[in-house]
Amino acid sequence: MASIPKLVILLLCTCLHTLLAHGGDDLRTYKVLHAGALKSATVNCSQPQVTPSYGGVTVPLHHRHGPCSPSPVPSTKAPTLQEMLRRDQLRAAYITRIQSESGNLLEDQTDGLMGLGGGAESLATQTAGTFGKAFSYCLPPTPDSSGFLTLGAATSGFVVKTPMLRSSEVPSYYGVRLQAIRVGGRQLSIPASVFSAGSIMDSGTIITRLPATAYSALSSAFKAGMKQYPPAQPMGIFDTCFDFSGQSSVSIPSVALVFSGGVVIDLATDGIILDSCLAFAANTDDNSLGIIGNVQQRTIEVLYDVGGGAVGFKAGAC
Repeated sequence: MASIPKLVILLLCTCLHTLLAHGGDDLRTYKVLHAGALKSATVNCSQPQVTPSYGGVTVPLHHRHGPCSPSPVPSTKAPTLQEMLRRDQLRAAYITRIQSESGNLLEDQTDGLMGLGGGAESLATQTAGTFGKAFSYCLPPTPDSSGFLTLGAATSGFVVKTPMLRSSEVPSYYGVRLQAIRVGGRQLSIPASVFSAGSIMDSGTIITRLPATAYSALSSAFKAGMKQYPPAQPMGIFDTCFDFSGQSSVSIPSVALVFSGGVVIDLATDGIILDSCLAFAANTDDNSLGIIGNVQQRTIEVLYDVGGGAVGFKAGAC
């Protein structure tokens, strides 16, 4: 690829996150979140620490409002977390067909929106003849860090894979089967039927949406492991929040997502707690499509092996 015209933006947000992927049990039952972990790291745009898989063509990804953005003009003011969550709710509502209009999700100016879905118009589909039917990306964890997008990604380096689910009615979405949730190393008692609607991987949605029953179980189990901290007022779509005033460090239960094929995504602290709240939200019922948002995807290389029918995960890639 000779050049990338202007700045094409893959929808990202500015929350902190790290993540581990593996095929076994949770690494720890509790994790420690230090007060300094919520602060941005030192800016280092000159040498981004990215390790894309071999194969294909790789281009860097940056947060649109971050100091590493390649935009030739000063970026517009970064939205607040509350504003990002408001837009996120509109997007999630559109995807789950709760409402027919999503509103203008690109309220600030951009040079374009790059689609990677399975539809005929997407970049991934249009370049499949050149690069093959596989691509991957690693979403940067902070505004001052970098990730990457690889078209024609090698598929052999991904040990952790789950089957990809596709629908001829909505070919743009790449689906996965969420089967269980673990908190503190223990699997929650959630009927398998709760997850029957399936979930999609969506880099443009910030917060993961779970079936109402699954979210209720997660919230209750998480609160039980956080009894030492006073509850705080809900914030937007977040209803499980805590008061960490005066705390230099916080001990929180581990949370893991279990997908079909025995794939376990063990979330790090920044992917569990966001601004003192549990970083998940509930759908209105158990029949709506679940969404695996970008807070749970960051720092991990996510492979979309469209030809092989699998979604792969590789931890610590950016």
